[in-house]
Amino acid sequence: MFATTPLRIVAVSAGLSQPSSTRLLADRLAAATRERLAADQDRNDRDVEVRVIELRDLAVDIANHLVSGFPPAALREAIDAVTEADGLIAVTPVFTASYSGLFKSFFDLVDHTALTGKPVVIAATGGTARHSLVLEHALRPLFAYLRAVTVPTSVYAASEDWGSSGDTYTEGLPARIRRAGGELASAVLGRTVSGASRAPGPADGEEATAEGEDAVVPFEQQLAALRPA
Repeated sequence: MFATTPLRIVAVSAGLSQPSSTRLLADRLAAATRERLAADQDRNDRDVEVRVIELRDLAVDIANHLVSGFPPAALREAIDAVTEADGLIAVTPVFTASYSGLFKSFFDLVDHTALTGKPVVIAATGGTARHSLVLEHALRPLFAYLRAVTVPTSVYAASEDWGSSGDTYTEGLPARIRRAGGELASAVLGRTVSGASRAPGPADGEEATAEGEDAVVPFEQQLAALRPA
């Protein structure tokens, strides 16, 4: 039997304190993803590796890289881990109604094409639920620019969410974590099965027509067909 490379799930935590609720949320999302990947034995027979990158430990390296253009070894290794991951979890505390400066500075150092097609869960922590829209107006556009594929469920954890099971109309934090982890696992497996690269297509200059679909006709051809003979 040939050894297979494990699926790599990387969580990036921008929490500043130790311990931090941001790191706790990253750990729980990673655990939920690992659990779902391990449970889906029909589509996955590979081991799962989970790594959490604490940006607070790389803060000085990030600042040095921003001014010098040369990443220290530890930062280079962290960036490589993010870009080579099969699935990414990105968690930031909310500062001034947006992601933290440390979080943004790290992803500023990631090449804007390096995350193309990579499944990502976005998550954030804050003191009040009023900041929950930061996920939609700040984080989701950031990862859209980086060409990543963010899963539908994003997770925001306010102070009161920890230990809460939710109410009749709102899912509690554990349920949202499980759903986001499940979506990330499904996206990772779907990408792994289909392959990260583009499927083979027709050679240059050729046209391919799927059964039941109309052929794509160049605009110039359509325009010529409208002219009187």
